Amino acid sequence: MHRRMLRVLPRLCLPTLCVAGALTIAQAAPTEATAPPRVRVSKLPYQVPDVKLVRQDGTPVSLAAEMDDGRAVVLNFIFTSCQDICPLMTQTFAAFQRKLGGEAARVHLMSISIDPEQDTPKRLREYAARFKAGPGWTYYTGTEAASVAAQKAFNVYLGDKMSHTVVTFMRSAPGASWRRLDGFATPDELVQHYHALIAAR
Repeated sequence: MHRRMLRVLPRLCLPTLCVAGALTIAQAAPTEATAPPRVRVSKLPYQVPDVKLVRQDGTPVSLAAEMDDGRAVVLNFIFTSCQDICPLMTQTFAAFQRKLGGEAARVHLMSISIDPEQDTPKRLREYAARFKAGPGWTYYTGTEAASVAAQKAFNVYLGDKMSHTVVTFMRSAPGASWRRLDGFATPDELVQHYHALIAAR
């Protein structure tokens, strides 16, 4: 009798254990609804410092003046010798500019080097040509101090160019708040965010 009960008990318990195990796995597994977003979006009132940078054509310019020419601004920070995230960010900007079509004339794409000692205007021109940057997309270099000041103003300075992260900034017009996109946004997502900013202003 005792042996027969031992043989029966596993049959009664195993289904229960299976159900409990399935519930545990289901509870532990992240769902699409609870997974963190690939791109984190925030709205921030950054103050643009009046630092002097140098455009890819060799012209010294004021960063604040370059951003306040009336166009919407889409900004990132890159360096030309980067082999991982910078080429992807730059390709995304190139595709974004193409997708804008005729609207691209109203958008100022800006890429500021975080390695100004290596990124001369000539090197930036070559980099821009490599990624087929269209009119309205400008690259900037300058002194180390000016580059650091620009990075700190947008809270992306990490002290080491190899530690930089993927961030895109958008502003619909001078004086407007900035939209910060942390993470790899697709070109289509950039277009959507740009249109949302323009519609809201």
